[in-house]
Amino acid sequence: MAIGSGLGAQLGVAAESTYGTFVAPAKFVEFTKESLVLKKTTAQSAGIAAGRLLALSSRRVLTRQEVSGSIDMEVTNKAMGLLLQALMGTTVTPVQQGATTAYLQTHTLADTAGKSLTIQKGVPLTTGSVTDKTFLGCKVTSAEFACEVGGMLTSTYEFDGKTCDEAQTLATASYPTMSPFHFGQMAVKTGTFGTETARDGVRKVSVKIERPQAVERFYAGQAGLKKEPISNDQVKITGTMETDYVDTVLDDLHTSDGATSLVWEFTGANIASTYFETFRITLPAVRFDEGPPVVDGFDVIKPTFNFTGLYDGTNQPKIEYMSTDVTL
Repeated sequence: MAIGSGLGAQLGVAAESTYGTFVAPAKFVEFTKESLVLKKTTAQSAGIAAGRLLALSSRRVLTRQEVSGSIDMEVTNKAMGLLLQALMGTTVTPVQQGATTAYLQTHTLADTAGKSLTIQKGVPLTTGSVTDKTFLGCKVTSAEFACEVGGMLTSTYEFDGKTCDEAQTLATASYPTMSPFHFGQMAVKTGTFGTETARDGVRKVSVKIERPQAVERFYAGQAGLKKEPISNDQVKITGTMETDYVDTVLDDLHTSDGATSLVWEFTGANIASTYFETFRITLPAVRFDEGPPVVDGFDVIKPTFNFTGLYDGTNQPKIEYMSTDVTL
């Protein structure tokens, strides 16, 4: 029996071969909260019958259903690959580094067609029995990463899904030994792509990647369920950088509206040889929308720079993830 509270909950994830078709989870992620729910649309018959004062229960019908919600979690040194692939779109196979136990995943921005997940949620009753809610056809519609002074690197994934299946067998959760990336491992670099240099004075960074999709693909003959969402707008990448005013580099970029490559990375423990646990977001071209410094008191000047990630014409944004995960 599990603990009859959120302490006994679990989340399992698996990549689907066919949109909305169940795949038993073999990967389990640690999370801080989630809001995945089945949303249903119903219609009630309004036919008039002599003397009937209340609508008939038997004349209510379920016309469509879908899934929405989010998962919040710390970014750890293992088990992140499936979510990153579903966000970025590239089919990724971890590449062994030398003859070591280090494997590099490079998630380059691409279309997310065919990248859907089965997400199985175990929700404990107060008795300790754990109920199964398996969400099929889960597509990542956005993800936001953030880290500030003294904090963990956190992420929030937003999902759109096809349906919820409660007839599956709840998988037995197992977790590898893992640790979170955190502020003490964080570095920020800007400059020419490929030769970026470290920035001083950065206190907090956030990056949000949005994947707009046509999620209303409900057609006749589909039993009220949707077809796989299709990308229907350009990817939107935005972020913020909270700093102390230690130099004018970012301020000058804001003034000139110049572009710079931005590398935001976390370097953890050594895996083997020269390879370290790594989480790195590279945005080859960002432009700063807001952030001129203002003096609002006696304290150190602390401008917050808001930026937009754009295409530099050659290099795509990417997320690199170095871990001991042999597979996603």
